Amino acid sequence: MTMLKKIGIGLAVVLVALVGFIATRPSTFHIERSTKIAAQPEVVFGQINDLHKWQGWSPWEKLDPAMKKTHSGAPSGTGAVYSWVGNKDVGEGRMTITDSRPSELVEIKLEFLKPFEATNKTTFSVKPGGDGSNVTWSMDGSNNFMSKAFGLFMDMDSMIGKDFEKGLAGMKQISEAEAKK
Repeated sequence: MTMLKKIGIGLAVVLVALVGFIATRPSTFHIERSTKIAAQPEVVFGQINDLHKWQGWSPWEKLDPAMKKTHSGAPSGTGAVYSWVGNKDVGEGRMTITDSRPSELVEIKLEFLKPFEATNKTTFSVKPGGDGSNVTWSMDGSNNFMSKAFGLFMDMDSMIGKDFEKGLAGMKQISEAEAKK
């Protein structure tokens, strides 16, 4: 057997092993961050349930000041829709509130259209806690083969989690200022 043939077989074995390893990675993901906000649940809930208010605290709004945004459906709560088209940092997508329970929970169908297609479930849970609210922001979705491969090199929890932390910090600032009025 020639050296070139041995190298080719070796590369094929490594490639098959890599594909096999990627295929064994989790088929779903869950990202979650929480914070305490010194504002009553109805104040915090108002920031989440009205998609128009997201521009004040969403970390992605600041990535493209020229982003084209449209609102449709209900003005807030279940059925409210927010669509965006922006630069390479924000892409294109749509959020639809699918469940809204006053001062308690907002669930969102999050659809990414560009640069890649994906549909995830985002949940905001608001619970009374002492003199304020405990807020949890989570996202759940599926990992296709490419997402699994990407996950070998990039930690999605850290990457998206940092954005959630920035968003929660912005929401905290706005909600606490509103609570003091």
